[in-house]
Amino acid sequence: MYDDTSLTRARRGPNRRLLILIAVGVIAALIAGGLFLFSRGHEEPQAAAAASRGGSRQPVTVAVATTRSLTRTVTASGTVTAWEEVPVGAETGGLTASAVLTDEGRYVQQGQVLVQLNDTLLRAQLRQQNAAVASAQASLDQANNALARAQELRDRGFLSQAGLDTAVAQQATAQAQLNAATAGHAETQARVSQASIRAPVSGLVISRSVTRGQIVQPGTELFRIVRDGRLELDAQIPETEIRLVRAGQSAVVSSDDIGSASGSVRIVTPEVDAQTRLGVARISLASGSGLRAGMFARAEIDVGAQEAVVVPTASILYRENRSGVFVLVEGGVARFQEVSVRSRTDAFSAVDGIPAGAQVIVEGAGFLSDGDRVAVTPAQ
Repeated sequence: MYDDTSLTRARRGPNRRLLILIAVGVIAALIAGGLFLFSRGHEEPQAAAAASRGGSRQPVTVAVATTRSLTRTVTASGTVTAWEEVPVGAETGGLTASAVLTDEGRYVQQGQVLVQLNDTLLRAQLRQQNAAVASAQASLDQANNALARAQELRDRGFLSQAGLDTAVAQQATAQAQLNAATAGHAETQARVSQASIRAPVSGLVISRSVTRGQIVQPGTELFRIVRDGRLELDAQIPETEIRLVRAGQSAVVSSDDIGSASGSVRIVTPEVDAQTRLGVARISLASGSGLRAGMFARAEIDVGAQEAVVVPTASILYRENRSGVFVLVEGGVARFQEVSVRSRTDAFSAVDGIPAGAQVIVEGAGFLSDGDRVAVTPAQ
């Protein structure tokens, strides 16, 4: 006969072992799951980093910066000035302006009378000088005749040497008196001539400071004339471009009010302003341009064919008021490079700031930031 207790224990033995085995299996499964999740946690950042390094890159197209020979234009601006301003003043003074014969804005010829001074007193003095010259000339003629007779008598032995010496001295005195009278006459004649103030050069009268009835003093400026009516533009050019400008180059000068006019570079000053870093090119303007002295104008100077680095115009961007392009560097990284645009067309632009051969990003450049990684795709 079996004991119930023993029977119960015998039944519980296999069940307990089964439960232990199940518990051990569950624990093993939990440990394996934790290890799996732990490994996935390390793998996901690594996969994300790998994706950022190469997988999800911005697709772009690139073009190579090339060197071309292009016609270059230097743009400058400045003030219109006179080629040469000639002041006109009085050489004689204390006389009244009896007539003013020209005004501002008129073109005068060299030698033309501009102002007539009252020369009544001078002409009276000139008549006195004429009489003095005539008297001195008569005295000289008489002395010459006396010297001739004395010389003849001396040769015949009828006149002493002392008498001849007296005749010679009298002739020399008469000659000196004539010379003095002639010099006085020339001085008075010059003053009469100076009473008619004439234009020293041909040109355009741009200022007048004399009125009829004014007492004119010596050296007083009465007019200012632009010689030959020629104007020029003092074009201010940056020091980086002044080396390209040469005398004789053609230019187009324009103003908002007048329009445009042709011109040519007359001279390039050898000095650059230390404060503004600007040099000056003087551009002679063609006659009839309509420009006036003191006006502001702009100039486009044709400096000829120049070697330039050319990139597609579509590759040029503007970031924070700076023009630049994205350049593709090693590792597929886009770097923003600031450039200066020399000239541009719809297709290509000449720039400074990158070397020839650089790979610039064209399509997709507007979506990039400095340092982004890109994937190069063929251009459509």
